[in-house]
Amino acid sequence: MNTNRLHRITIEAGVCGGRPCIRGMRMRVSDVLELISSGTSFEEILADYPYLEREDLLAAVEYASVQASG
Repeated sequence: MNTNRLHRITIEAGVCGGRPCIRGMRMRVSDVLELISSGTSFEEILADYPYLEREDLLAAVEYASVQASG
């Protein structure tokens, strides 16, 4: 686990209703996870959302893992 990646996840009251987002943008962690779980590859996500970086996607997965474990 790379806890440095978790710094890419931000929670701000005025952004997406305070839900976890990628680097303060209006791309929620849950949006990224839904894309991944539906079978969208990292390459496809990065092509469709050029403002995202590979580390952002890994951070979303890592964040979900940390939340699930508790």
